[in-house]
Amino acid sequence: MRGANRYRSARRSARLARMTLAIRPLSDVLAAEVRGVDLREPLDDGDRATLHEAFLERHILCFRDQKLDKPAQLAATLQFGPLDVHIQRNKGDDISLVHTVSNLDADGNPKPEAAAKGNLRWHSDKSYRTVPSCSTFLYGVQVPARGGRTEFANMHRAFGAYSPERQEAFRGMKVVHDWVRSCQKSGEREASAEEAAVYPPVAHPLVRRHPESGYEAFFIGNHASHIFGMDRDEGEALLEEIEAHSTAERFVYRHRWQPGDLLMWDNRCLLHRAEERAGEARVLHRTVTRGTSPF
Repeated sequence: MRGANRYRSARRSARLARMTLAIRPLSDVLAAEVRGVDLREPLDDGDRATLHEAFLERHILCFRDQKLDKPAQLAATLQFGPLDVHIQRNKGDDISLVHTVSNLDADGNPKPEAAAKGNLRWHSDKSYRTVPSCSTFLYGVQVPARGGRTEFANMHRAFGAYSPERQEAFRGMKVVHDWVRSCQKSGEREASAEEAAVYPPVAHPLVRRHPESGYEAFFIGNHASHIFGMDRDEGEALLEEIEAHSTAERFVYRHRWQPGDLLMWDNRCLLHRAEERAGEARVLHRTVTRGTSPF
């Protein structure tokens, strides 16, 4: 038994020695591809530092060719920070902290797009909380051959494209994020009474300063209800204007999924949404790390 353990350890060491961390940009806007990393294994300090630097610069990391079951994804996520809990835990699932994102019905057939309207609207994960999420990890278990991309908008670049005068005006504004209103806007379902009680409306800065990079970025999306202290209709119109500006083509990256992709993105400076899936199966596993207050 001892000899077998030594053999397995030597084999693992040899495999890791052959792996070389490689990072390359996926677009001019944001995102980078990561190869040479097996997230089933612990990261060493050097690789973790390199990945963190790339994450702050590119905002999205795509780890290619991963082979992750739910426990492995959970362990991999914990290497980047403490876990956050999704509003919809998988009741009766094997590991509720790994949330399944699926368009399949009970018989394994793709459901109509109307069943997932919330994912089709621009949003930042859990911005309706007092302490929103930091990073989302989405692993491609079953990905469509056509459609089904995930789109991302760079809120830092979008803010920087406004004039200095408007930037200064935006810095003084707060936005109310409201899960109940978010459900109403998406038309997917009504928020439950329990959800409404646990997550009441919360005001965040319209312009959020990134706690690590110091970059300023809009903090908006479908969970954003209205501008605090502004006429409701006027505030909603302003949010619509900013979102339309911020999700223009020049600020957007579209990720075409490959089997085995694990996508990690920064909710503190991005919006994202799912693309329509043209009736093909799409199953992903999601984990999220806890963030910090936007103030």
